[in-house]
Amino acid sequence: MKKIEKIAGSEVVSSWGAQLDTLVENKMTLNHDVAELHLYETFQQADRIELRFNAPVLTSMLNGRKVMHLSKTDPFDYRPGESLLLPTGRLMSIDFPDATIDDPTRCLALTISDEFIRQTVNELNEHTPRVEATDEWQLDTDNYLLQNDTEISSLIDKLTRLFRENNPFKTFFIQNTLKELVVRLSQTQVQTNLLNHTSQHLTTNRLAYVVNYIRNNITRALSVEELCDKACLSKSHFFRLFKSELGVSPAQFILNERIRRAKQILSNPAKSITDACYESGFNSLTHFSSAFRSVERMCPRQFKRQLFGVN
Repeated sequence: MKKIEKIAGSEVVSSWGAQLDTLVENKMTLNHDVAELHLYETFQQADRIELRFNAPVLTSMLNGRKVMHLSKTDPFDYRPGESLLLPTGRLMSIDFPDATIDDPTRCLALTISDEFIRQTVNELNEHTPRVEATDEWQLDTDNYLLQNDTEISSLIDKLTRLFRENNPFKTFFIQNTLKELVVRLSQTQVQTNLLNHTSQHLTTNRLAYVVNYIRNNITRALSVEELCDKACLSKSHFFRLFKSELGVSPAQFILNERIRRAKQILSNPAKSITDACYESGFNSLTHFSSAFRSVERMCPRQFKRQLFGVN
């Protein structure tokens, strides 16, 4: 991204290469048949700037901080790495507490037509149905805040590049990337719901039942055959549906849950790394340290040192 340049003391130039019309929510808009990409920059503090769109919108923070005021929720800080899905016409009232000429707040807003979203979700339900016949893929746009994972961040970056480049296949590339983004967002919502509200789905969703079973038996060895039996699914069907709805393989999910348990144990100053190892289902310190590093990109000792500053 091109750095903001000062001109004649206080004048600035947009990093998007567009003419600078205002210091608050200066906008560059790029069009596609089924979507619009709006790139925003704010160069000074401002309060209660109102914004709404005439289509479902995915907003994503790129730099700086906003304070968002939305209906149905308390005001909250909105930071880089986060995205927000909003329905058609939903009013946003935005504060910019930190924006300056040297450090502007940047974000994007991607509107996608209702019809395109419906078509994509219908296609997903037709070709890759969910594990339960009563459940369907959908995209909830009602004030849905999410942390971008690697895939969603990559798609947002790709769309920003595609909208701005001059390419004879641009329309085709954008449409296919938009379709993937809708699918990824739908997957993320299903995963979040199953993992964060598992107890609500125990009697209606076999994967929620399996997730609960894994968490309740995380300290012992769990075989694939055992999990397939709990889900009443064949091995191949179980693997496909588990990966589709939860985004990882059963083995990776078990590992992630053990590391999550280990982090909770390590957060207790009275517990040691050895305690965390065996109480989270690992049978050797070497394996535990290697597995912890593969998930958290640091060893258990570094994690505990960050929490408590211990050697």
